[in-house]
Amino acid sequence: MASLLRALEGRGLLAQVSDKAGLDAHLVGGSRTVYAGVDPTASSLQVGNLVTLLMLRRFQLAGHRPIAVVGGATGLIGDPSGRVDERALNDAATVEAWVDAMRAQVSRFLDLEGNNAALVVNNLDWTRDKDVIGFLRDVGKHFSVNAMMQRDSVRSRLDRDGAGISYTEFSYMLLQAFDFLELTRRYGCTVQVGGSDQWGNIVSGVDLVRRVLQRQAYAFTHPLITKQDGTKFGKSADGAIWLDAGRTSPYAFYQFWLNAADADAVPYLRCFTLLEECEIEAAADAVRERPERRDAQRTLAREVTRLVHGVEAVDASERITTALFDGQVRALRKDDLSQLARDGMAVSTVTPGTGLLDAMTGAGLAPSNGAARRLVQSRGVRVNGDVVVDAGMRLEPANALHGRYHVVRRGRKSWHMVIVEG
Repeated sequence: MASLLRALEGRGLLAQVSDKAGLDAHLVGGSRTVYAGVDPTASSLQVGNLVTLLMLRRFQLAGHRPIAVVGGATGLIGDPSGRVDERALNDAATVEAWVDAMRAQVSRFLDLEGNNAALVVNNLDWTRDKDVIGFLRDVGKHFSVNAMMQRDSVRSRLDRDGAGISYTEFSYMLLQAFDFLELTRRYGCTVQVGGSDQWGNIVSGVDLVRRVLQRQAYAFTHPLITKQDGTKFGKSADGAIWLDAGRTSPYAFYQFWLNAADADAVPYLRCFTLLEECEIEAAADAVRERPERRDAQRTLAREVTRLVHGVEAVDASERITTALFDGQVRALRKDDLSQLARDGMAVSTVTPGTGLLDAMTGAGLAPSNGAARRLVQSRGVRVNGDVVVDAGMRLEPANALHGRYHVVRRGRKSWHMVIVEG
């Protein structure tokens, strides 16, 4: 096998490594079992989790067996990494529902059949029946409190005035280390990967495997992705970008990537897609030579949307984008309009027969009915792609798209969807 570590480093996906030369030789020497974990802190994963999920996929494509651990146990405790305050504890039923949702999401990125079939497991399976005394004797005795207090996730909280850390969150690294130990026992797992904020937790697992089983284990992390301007990655103006199509529509997901800055597009292609380096270099050339065409962003949006939502979602997203750009709104399907209504543009609801001028004022497209009338008279308003010439137009199911939707456009860039209900 070629050096996977070297390939990852070339893509900017290598941050810390516990033993770089040893891990490189270990991976080149045969098929290994590698794991990464995600905790259920919501009903869906976010785009920031994609780097780790695709890391497992990269290992599988290189001939290794990936294990994705969904943290039914650690999710009940809460990871202090990257936090300035205590996480709210969620009840067991909520966490269990989130685990089920995330297991389904994670499974889409991995091949669950074949020679290197991936596993998706829940760490509650080996934690729920572990008694406290046994855990403290078997696991806790191998941890130095002095060393634990030097971990970034703990020290940053202790150094913050009025913050501190509860024993619950302080014990999180023991539970994560116990995961590595159990995965080594059960599946011969020898490598753990995660985000760089997890480094302290991950190396604690490496050390626990060595102490308990006298076996060599390895760890490495990938960088946490940020934008070139230093701001947090994975947020839009309206909040987090989710992998669940019910929380972030495929169209809004596609638009998030399409709107990436020129400076971010190529690094994102390396982190969030499985494209070959030659294809990424072609995209980099396009950014340098024809930035106005945004070819790299289109490739990025297409590839990541395909990975997360499938080819049909890409087709729908591109169909909606083209229809809005060209003003061919009547070409949109009912599902397309439903996506737009969810999070693609601002939405308001009216009763049948509401006048267009009232709807525009209520939607904030005009400050008053008089101003709305003047916009119509100047031919500055389109409804469902058609220029409106009648200021007395009323919004009815009969003249709505699919009996419900009126897409109102003021000028060139102001869009609003008015839904007729009742």
